[in-house]
Amino acid sequence: MGLYATAMETMEAYTGLSPAAFFTIAAVMVVVYKIVCSMFVDPEEFDKKPINASGSIATNQPPPPQPQPPTIQEPVQLGDVTEEELRAYDGSDPNKPLLMAIKGKIYDVSSSRMFYGPGGPYAFFAGREASRALALMSFDPRDLNGNLEGLSEPELEVLQDWEYKFMEKYVKVGQLVGTDQAVNGGEVQESEKHD
Repeated sequence: MGLYATAMETMEAYTGLSPAAFFTIAAVMVVVYKIVCSMFVDPEEFDKKPINASGSIATNQPPPPQPQPPTIQEPVQLGDVTEEELRAYDGSDPNKPLLMAIKGKIYDVSSSRMFYGPGGPYAFFAGREASRALALMSFDPRDLNGNLEGLSEPELEVLQDWEYKFMEKYVKVGQLVGTDQAVNGGEVQESEKHD
């Protein structure tokens, strides 16, 4: 016991702290050290060494390849297309552009594949004439067409806003033909049938 008492007295003389206070501060310092270290390096990850395919520890291993963004191809001009032909451009074939029609005009929306491609929030509109659905802000399959009959003035303004956005952002690549749907709030104009 003499050694213990001597150590405690020496600790109090050098630090000015009671043994209980000294060990409490030491424990707090250890905890703070562990917390700070864990913020920078996970101890389990630090000890792990990368292992290559042969099962040995890898050294100077190159970093894994980063995924490349999909290449955006130049829009292909399609010209006159029927609604049935347009459906082939719904994003199900990654080798084909992603197309969508508004008011009979077909736009290449491939640059926004995350929105209009498969699994995207607006994939419903891809490969289709979506004028009525956009004007009504609807995801009802019955509204997925170019019929503008019966739409109110505010709904037609919403559609016009969509059309302006598409004209600014996307390339027009074709025109829908062979439809008897009402476009521009009335009949399909002859000039639109042959553009």
